[in-house]
Amino acid sequence: MSVPSAEPTARVTLVKAGRTKIRYPAVLVADDGVRLTVRAPWAAEGVRDFGFVRFEPGDVFTEHYWRDRWYAVKEVRSGDGTLKGWYCDVTRPAVVDGTEVVVEDLDLDLWVSADGTEVLRLDEDEFAASGLAAADPEAADRARLALDELAGLGRDGIVRLLSRA
Repeated sequence: MSVPSAEPTARVTLVKAGRTKIRYPAVLVADDGVRLTVRAPWAAEGVRDFGFVRFEPGDVFTEHYWRDRWYAVKEVRSGDGTLKGWYCDVTRPAVVDGTEVVVEDLDLDLWVSADGTEVLRLDEDEFAASGLAAADPEAADRARLALDELAGLGRDGIVRLLSRA
């Protein structure tokens, strides 16, 4: 599977703790005013091996951002189109301004393997150490609820969520 040859039509910026973590070009796939979907190649340099999945050059991410939900869901496929799974970021709702998509990462993540046998809650230690619970208790509560919602969806629920128009 390859990223469409179209010119990038969006720019995604992931912010963490007030600083830009990564910024990359993407191709706009859809935007219904609530959910925005983009497709982009693996944007970091080199390989990132988490133990349960490897992200590497050639991987393609179809990323779903909501303006009204506290998470983003990224379908991850290898360069040959094989589904690896879904990497879910707990975030504040996406802010979309023209072609710019800005998402604030709140440290909590979830991995769902392609076959649904693994649903892994990630980075809860980073979240606890972030200080968000003290600085913004409401946002911390929303983040925990978003992680619980995603974990409760599992593979089949995520597939249904992403297939909704």
